[in-house]
Amino acid sequence: MIRTAILFAAVALLAASAAAAQPRPSVFPYPAHVTKLDNGLKVIVVPMPSEGLVSFWSVVRTGSRDEVEPGRTGFAHFFEHMMFRGTEKYPARVYDEMLTKMGADANAFTTDDLTAYHMGIAAQDLETAMAIESDRFKNLAYDEQAFKTEAGAVYGEYRKNRSSPFFTVFEAVHREAFKEHTYGHTTMGYEEDIKGMPALFDYSRQFFGRYYRPDNVVLLIAGDVDPAAMLALVKKYYADWQSGYRAPEVKPEPAQTEERKIQVAYEGRSLPILWLAYKGPAFDPASREYMAAYLLGDILFGETGELYKKLVLDEQVVELIDGELNVNRDPGLLDVVTMVKDPTKVDYVLAEIDKTIAAYQAKPVEAQRLADLKSRVKYGFLMNLATPDAVAQSLARIIAVSGGHEAIDTMYTSLEALTPADVQNAARELLRANRRTVAVLRGES
Repeated sequence: MIRTAILFAAVALLAASAAAAQPRPSVFPYPAHVTKLDNGLKVIVVPMPSEGLVSFWSVVRTGSRDEVEPGRTGFAHFFEHMMFRGTEKYPARVYDEMLTKMGADANAFTTDDLTAYHMGIAAQDLETAMAIESDRFKNLAYDEQAFKTEAGAVYGEYRKNRSSPFFTVFEAVHREAFKEHTYGHTTMGYEEDIKGMPALFDYSRQFFGRYYRPDNVVLLIAGDVDPAAMLALVKKYYADWQSGYRAPEVKPEPAQTEERKIQVAYEGRSLPILWLAYKGPAFDPASREYMAAYLLGDILFGETGELYKKLVLDEQVVELIDGELNVNRDPGLLDVVTMVKDPTKVDYVLAEIDKTIAAYQAKPVEAQRLADLKSRVKYGFLMNLATPDAVAQSLARIIAVSGGHEAIDTMYTSLEALTPADVQNAARELLRANRRTVAVLRGES
């Protein structure tokens, strides 16, 4: 009898050990084939059912964060424009004609931590797309007059953005919140630097030569593709691209020890905007503190929260309220933003926000509500992976700040492990007045 019990115990132990040895199922539902060329170019191929459609992304791991030289902000965004100027082999007109012929949907965007160039095409046109994309990354050509023309267009875009009250307060908040780190300027750059850009033609070539290198770029190809065939094409068109990326020395931001308050004037009509920017952690998917902070905005200020119900639905004193931790390579911000309907109610709204924060610092979130939110976040991510472009969009920023797609599974493993105490601790640690910048934008009366 004792031997039988021992035998059953041993079998149970072996079964448990075997189960523990099994790899955790991946959250990301598609296989990802990762290769790095000798020149440092990383290639991620995600084959998926897509009826002949492919999304082809070139993710440059450089954004406004990397603009470290004084007087030189805005160049990451500037190159988003210049990359459509063409090369000697494929001038802009020829490049555009080829895109039209393919029926390609091509565009680009720049943020604080990346610049991404993306193209939606039929699988049969992928080699043509790779030929013209690799050429402009290796051989971008523009003269000084074209540079000056585009610099003027960039300044026009900046002035257009300034017509938005949200951009105006966003710009002011970052300038106040960051005294040393390059997150202090927006992707557009400081206005005084944009104005001076036309005189910096030589510097522009240096910027391109430093950051547009294969060891600072990730190719992301999702859709109806064969990984082996894709790798062969990548080697054909990118293997001769010369490495040489030099990482910038980005100054770390000193710890903030006092609350900062600013009033932001807006030259136009607008309801007051109240913006609270708390110093937040850098992207760290393995950190439970980071993932708890990632959920704080939804828990405290989301549509299922008490504050939203009170201020938006019941009292109707605010037009909107939202909270979100930014996904950044370096420590960034956790933003709480609201637009107040009644200009006399700004202080009241701020007091209600502070009361909500204090409540969650004093008492953990309900376990069921946290479980529901974790499920909603996970399945919201999965439901947004139906097309190749949606997959690429979901991965691009994570790839830029972490270097690869693997962080996705790490994130959701950490998310599953979160407890109400983790969320409470994050609220206590991060949502403190001495860690925040409070901005109030008011328009003309």
